[in-house]
Amino acid sequence: MSAPTSSVVGSITDLTVGEGRTYVVDGQQVAVFLLGDGTLRALGARCPHRGGPIADGQTDATKVMCPLHQYTFAFADGACTNGDVEPLPVFKAEIRDGEIHLWT
Repeated sequence: MSAPTSSVVGSITDLTVGEGRTYVVDGQQVAVFLLGDGTLRALGARCPHRGGPIADGQTDATKVMCPLHQYTFAFADGACTNGDVEPLPVFKAEIRDGEIHLWT
């Protein structure tokens, strides 16, 4: 298995605090969120339940809620916190020199 690689996907100015945006990196859809404390979180962009757009979900400091059926997923490990739904993949995301870096 190869080591994760970093990709620049856009400028931090593309994001709004509390809202997500989907990027495609190496063929994978990744939802990136800018939290109120200025950190980034990144999860797989499609809910495993019915394919809901995770980037459109409501967030707090620790999780995001799928807008279709209100399943919530933890930013820390991608686990569904309120149902028997598969976890979302978690990706490393950082801000460097005003750019969004994702590791896939």
